[in-house]
Amino acid sequence: MIRAAFRRVGMYFYVFPTFSSGRRILWDAITNTGERVLDYLPEQIIEAKNEQQMKIRLKNGSIIQIIGSDNYDNTLIGTNPIGMIFSEYSLQDEMAWAFSKPILQANDGWACFLSTPRGKNHLYSLWEIASANPDAWFCNMLTVKDTKHVDETEIERDIARGEISWDLAQQEYYCSFDMGISGSVYGTSLDRMKHNEQIGIVPWQSNHKVHTAWDIGNDMTCIIFFQQIGQIVNVIDYYQKSGEQLEYYINYLNGKPYTYGRHFFPHDMRVTEWGGKKYTRVEKARQLGIKADIVESVGLEDGIEYVKSSMAKIWIDNRKCTDLITALENYRYEYDRKKSSYKNIPLHDKYSHGSDAFRYMCLSLPKTADSLTQADIDKQRREALYGNKGNVPDFFRDDNPWIQEPHGFGNDFNQGLR
Repeated sequence: MIRAAFRRVGMYFYVFPTFSSGRRILWDAITNTGERVLDYLPEQIIEAKNEQQMKIRLKNGSIIQIIGSDNYDNTLIGTNPIGMIFSEYSLQDEMAWAFSKPILQANDGWACFLSTPRGKNHLYSLWEIASANPDAWFCNMLTVKDTKHVDETEIERDIARGEISWDLAQQEYYCSFDMGISGSVYGTSLDRMKHNEQIGIVPWQSNHKVHTAWDIGNDMTCIIFFQQIGQIVNVIDYYQKSGEQLEYYINYLNGKPYTYGRHFFPHDMRVTEWGGKKYTRVEKARQLGIKADIVESVGLEDGIEYVKSSMAKIWIDNRKCTDLITALENYRYEYDRKKSSYKNIPLHDKYSHGSDAFRYMCLSLPKTADSLTQADIDKQRREALYGNKGNVPDFFRDDNPWIQEPHGFGNDFNQGLR
């Protein structure tokens, strides 16, 4: 199938997570039998090779080039491929495919995705789309049971000796999406939340203020919108974007219908990168109408434990907070290969920003508690059902069940009142 696809003259990209990984995995790769992988491309059809750019020009005019998705804005934008292979897609920047898809559609082109699962990230989303649309996609999963590439008894021995974790074995050999990321920080807690149906539809309650928790940075800024009602925390909205100034995010907040309470920022709001040399970020935010509350400085490990202890009372909307849920699912500890164990510090990647904002939200919860009693909650419920009549004693309300005919006393009772 792939061989037939390459017969059309045009540009073909073989995409890896990084340019250097493409060189290691394919350009310089050698098979188990000592042959170069590139040698499977017959010399008779090759016109020239560019070692530095990892580009092959074929005699029919086609070009095959290895690129990295981490630099998609320089390598993809403005190009015109008709075929693309994404290798280890779960580790790639998903925006590379987002920018490539319209080009391929315009060219009647094709794309192929090869990967091992890494939790329920963008690869999982694509797998679900492909599985649900067999008329438009072909998808296939091959585990070690199918390929027989490694003896399963050897895998069991490795697990027993502690050379590989059971979670990692399920992911690497058995293509499990459900095992999550090996070394996941919040995996167990998230599984418990899903089991308790704490991740689903969480509506905005307009009679309560909305608070925000931020993580700010040059590579990405994340904002969590949440409400604390009694002991319950509802995460109702989420936004993330990169490359914008503070004014942009303030305007985004003002475009929402929410009535805001407090806005919580990490300690680096005190630096001057956003405000220039004259103003700190806190001062700049105040000028734009946002009073920034700085989250109490807590060690990372202690902060993570605080998040875990808070998750039992947190509900997350799975419609507006998809990117946040993905970030939490993929937030993982860095693996130390020399010590064959995980470090105490999570890996800093694109998933850490949303997870940091979530941590700041949890640390701010003592400052957003509204101290509602059960009587207060019942009162608000009555007012939501009956309007201001919720404050009127039952006997004098038009909806008093004792003066409704269907409830037992009928016309005789009503006539007696007259």
